[in-house]
Amino acid sequence: MASKAPAKKNDRGGSSRVLGKLKKSVEDGDYYEAHQMYRTLYFRYITQKKYAEAIEMLYSGASLLLQHNQHMSGADLSLLLLEALEKAETPISKENISRIGSLAKQLPPEAPERGKFIVAAIKWSQRDSPTSRTGDPELHKEFANMLWQEKNYYEARYHFLRSSDGKGCALMLVEYQLSKGYGSEADMFIAQAVLQYLCLRNKTTASITLKVYTENHPAIKSKPPFILPLLNFMWLLLLAIKTQKLTAFTVLCEKYQPSLQRDPTYAAYLDKIGQVFFGLPPPMPTGRQGFIGNLISSLFSGDGDDDDDDDEGLASSPPAFLVEDLD
Repeated sequence: MASKAPAKKNDRGGSSRVLGKLKKSVEDGDYYEAHQMYRTLYFRYITQKKYAEAIEMLYSGASLLLQHNQHMSGADLSLLLLEALEKAETPISKENISRIGSLAKQLPPEAPERGKFIVAAIKWSQRDSPTSRTGDPELHKEFANMLWQEKNYYEARYHFLRSSDGKGCALMLVEYQLSKGYGSEADMFIAQAVLQYLCLRNKTTASITLKVYTENHPAIKSKPPFILPLLNFMWLLLLAIKTQKLTAFTVLCEKYQPSLQRDPTYAAYLDKIGQVFFGLPPPMPTGRQGFIGNLISSLFSGDGDDDDDDDEGLASSPPAFLVEDLD
């Protein structure tokens, strides 16, 4: 037993010396040689099943190369890091998420290698996140905040919707709407997000997002009932989902028809929400959609009553019978 301890110490010492030489090679500008040696060491470690050493070496090497603007070499080692995590069956952890996020931030936003790395990271996280087919929510949150800081609202929104950070999503959407949207779209930015969260079966985060957005958007800053009818619809829809009353859902879709016609994508979202939360069947391929399918289709066909007076009547407060049905 006593003879094994010095060997381990020597192994660690040898690894430290090699990593020290690699660091010096990078600092001296021998980037190609350093990159190739990192790769050689990686395959040696993997063959010997020294996963922890491989992961540590790849992370430090990728960070070092990226700090010296060697983006392609750094991205290559970053992808090998994900491969090592996969081979080692390493679970999702705060440390791993932080490391992946750090490497992504060091890659230039416009570099195609960054997109490839993000996609690979999400795919890796799916293995360890069986409850989420879209990847680990915390990893999506890491990417969402990075993209938000870069003012890349479109892609940040994509990742926020696959996270559980309703507050962050809401505050990003407020900034997004004020900087990129029209004044008349303040309610539409949050409505689409709420519907998409619901289609992803994330009703808790949908509710938080609606609450934080309406309380922080300078054009709204209120609690329900809202002045804007579309916001009232979202509020009542969340209540209907909570009570799982199909009648409330169908009445809401009918009574808020003018507001729902503002965006033709709402029809598909509501159809999916009906299936997920109210047990409705998917649309029939023959066109025989059933009552709710016909109802939703009629709302967006342009055949309904578009009288603005009806919409205004729903603005200040929801109809009393709707509230009673949801109680």
